[in-house]
Amino acid sequence: MAKLRWGMIGGGEGSQIGPAHRLGAQADGLFELTAGALDHRADVGREYAQRLGVAADRAYGDWQEMLAGEKDRADRVDLVTVATPNSTHFEITKAFLEAGFNVLCEKPMTMNVEEGEEIVRVAEATGKICAVNYCYSAYPMIRQARAMVRAGEIGKVRLVVTNFSHGHHGDAGDADNPRVRWRYDPAMAGVSGQFADCGIHALHMASFICNDQVEKLSADFASTISSRELEDDAMVNFRLSGGTVGRLWTSSVAIGRQHGFDIQIFGETGGMRWASEQPNQLIYTPVGGRTQVIEKGEGGLHEEAQRLSRVAIAHPEGFPLAVANIYCELADAIRGEVRDGLPNAADGLRSMAAVHIAVASAKDNGAWVDARPPMFRT
Repeated sequence: MAKLRWGMIGGGEGSQIGPAHRLGAQADGLFELTAGALDHRADVGREYAQRLGVAADRAYGDWQEMLAGEKDRADRVDLVTVATPNSTHFEITKAFLEAGFNVLCEKPMTMNVEEGEEIVRVAEATGKICAVNYCYSAYPMIRQARAMVRAGEIGKVRLVVTNFSHGHHGDAGDADNPRVRWRYDPAMAGVSGQFADCGIHALHMASFICNDQVEKLSADFASTISSRELEDDAMVNFRLSGGTVGRLWTSSVAIGRQHGFDIQIFGETGGMRWASEQPNQLIYTPVGGRTQVIEKGEGGLHEEAQRLSRVAIAHPEGFPLAVANIYCELADAIRGEVRDGLPNAADGLRSMAAVHIAVASAKDNGAWVDARPPMFRT
């Protein structure tokens, strides 16, 4: 089977997310990097793309040049990944969708709800794939947890508790570090800092495993480092449409926590816990029974977990392979076999609606507010 042609915008040399995409997209031999506009500095981006093996005539200086260069080619790219700063996601994603390209956009998909609804409409109108990189949902044991919930193995879900909290931005003296500063600058990050950066991963995960959507929420935001305009700590209470109670904490000043992404699901007949720092294990406790450790790669897993498990039991699978699982599902979708778990534009829209509603709630002393995007309320 021929490799699919892949193009990347952003994610240049030294970026945090670029290597994970390049490793993930090419891990299974499904995609080949054939075009790129990898840096806001045109010459630097062109040079780096060529070092990665991109032909000189497809190593572009910016995304507009890439769009113009690719749209009329017989061998145009099959997928474009948008891994640029948040404020550019909407413009680039919309332009490539309208030109008939499939797109994988980094989160958050857009800066506001109106833009998110526009992306959903454009994706529907063009019939092209618009995926959002909620890659943690592609860990095998997350798929196991979701399948167990769907199969009724813990009964009706009563409560979900999730955290995405780290301490890597806890040093006030690091305020001018460009890799930190933009996350708390409204011009670059939008209306929210930590919740939009990490919290929406946790919120998406709660919806994903529970197979339900956030209906309303109440938020408390804090900027614990006074120089920051946007929050570096947030607590969000939420309710899913089926009545499940949700609790979410996200922080970038929790010194001592490294990655700090975990989730607990409590149902009528059992509970489960997963942590990103031990991603190969799902801890399961049936009501009245003994706690069990379900291991990635062992026998008896649900098909979704088996399909996305790549190496034998006891061998670790990390973040780049979770990203690779997203690209596997994208390859399937491009070839006509759509996977149920692939995060899409509607997921990106729901996350952006939750961000803006959480900001409004925090400003209103934690008032409970409808968290659904307007286009999904009727």
